Amino acid sequence: MDDRIPMTPEGYQQLKAELERLVSERPKIAEIIARARAYGDLSENSEYHSAKEKQALLEAKIRELEYKLSRAFIVTNHGASHQVTLGCRVTLEDTLTGAVFTYKLVGPAEANPELDLISAASPVGQALLGREVGQLIEVQTPRGLRTYKILNIEP
Repeated sequence: MDDRIPMTPEGYQQLKAELERLVSERPKIAEIIARARAYGDLSENSEYHSAKEKQALLEAKIRELEYKLSRAFIVTNHGASHQVTLGCRVTLEDTLTGAVFTYKLVGPAEANPELDLISAASPVGQALLGREVGQLIEVQTPRGLRTYKILNIEP
């Protein structure tokens, strides 16, 4: 089984920067824990328990990012492409409503719909991969079956 995680160069750098930021928080949390420990009885020390919980969450997030980065492979888009690939910006038109959307197709670890970054593993992403301008794709969405026309592909 291939457990590699596809990422754009930008997505890889963002995860790496987030990991560095989180690692830099370790000493701060350790200091809070040490200070809270000095207050005495740990069984009723809410500051200590709160700091330990923050530390556990921080370490879990660090492990998650290290896992993703260790399995990442960078997918680059070289020049103009006539087909949708990872890292492309794709402009779609909903054939029913006429609404136009532009998404960047990224790896699952970078997906953020609020920033118009959709995963290549999502139903829309899977339907787009390998398609060309002018083609129609059908996708099952929470609102039902939708048909989109690919208007533009940018590397």
